[in-house]
Amino acid sequence: MRLALFLLPATVLLAGCGGSSSGSSMQGGAVVKTIQISEKEFSLTPSTVTVSKPGTYAFQVSNKGTITHAFEVEGNGVEEKSGDIQAGSSGTLKVTFSKDGSYEIYCPIDGHKAQGMKGTLSVGSGAGTGGTMTTPAETTTTKKYPGY
Repeated sequence: MRLALFLLPATVLLAGCGGSSSGSSMQGGAVVKTIQISEKEFSLTPSTVTVSKPGTYAFQVSNKGTITHAFEVEGNGVEEKSGDIQAGSSGTLKVTFSKDGSYEIYCPIDGHKAQGMKGTLSVGSGAGTGGTMTTPAETTTTKKYPGY
């Protein structure tokens, strides 16, 4: 009986530590896909990203520039950003999207977005047609040869 009375306050205390965060990277869930983003003065590559459905995505951001950058995703109740990413370094930002729609991606360091470090992310039916991520690495060329 004494053990039960001792454990009751601890149980109540731990129960109060739960909660959720709307559309943020704090939500759990398996990563649907890792998306590679490259930053440099003053661009994001790719600047247009499309994913087929809501879920948790990891953004692997590489700073290919010579100055410090960062990465932010914003829209539809989501606002998540990485810490500073030093030149030559990389970082990962996990973001959970709970609904379809269009989101803004950009470098939040003062003035960088205005200089061109921005783009768009489309999720699900708000993504228009397709539903795939567009990156230079996924571009393929098919040659047709006579007789095949």
